[in-house]
Amino acid sequence: MATSGTSGVFAREYDAIERAVEVGFAGGRVIAVSFPEEVPADADGDHDLLDRVGEYLRGDRETFGDVEVGLTVPTDRRRVLEALREVPYGESTSVSRLARLAGLDDNDAEDVGLVKEALRENPIPVLLPDHRVEGGPYATPGDVRESLRRVEGL
Repeated sequence: MATSGTSGVFAREYDAIERAVEVGFAGGRVIAVSFPEEVPADADGDHDLLDRVGEYLRGDRETFGDVEVGLTVPTDRRRVLEALREVPYGESTSVSRLARLAGLDDNDAEDVGLVKEALRENPIPVLLPDHRVEGGPYATPGDVRESLRRVEGL
């Protein structure tokens, strides 16, 4: 999805999660997603990505794979979050399997700790679907996570 230089904050409320989804862009890349109780006053509600989030929440098999993201996290966490993005819609994975997908040793406590840290600090939930990981931790709030899991049949 080309957003050609889009910068700013966009948000819209969605009944399916009983919250808003707020998306921050810089230079055409998504750099943050959050779930405030209400749409912030300074947020614009008109963006194609918000339309797609609405379609996803209504049950469309949206993967957001074409959305450009700008991860400003250390390389080791980036590798975990990029692996997370590869977990297919409607499928779940374990922390151990995600470690392996990221090229880490799921029997090494430090590697598993790195995976958990990356999940907990995920700056772009939904696009980087931490709700698909069984047993977390999660950046996505619990009530939102359960709604997303329900949408995907998990």
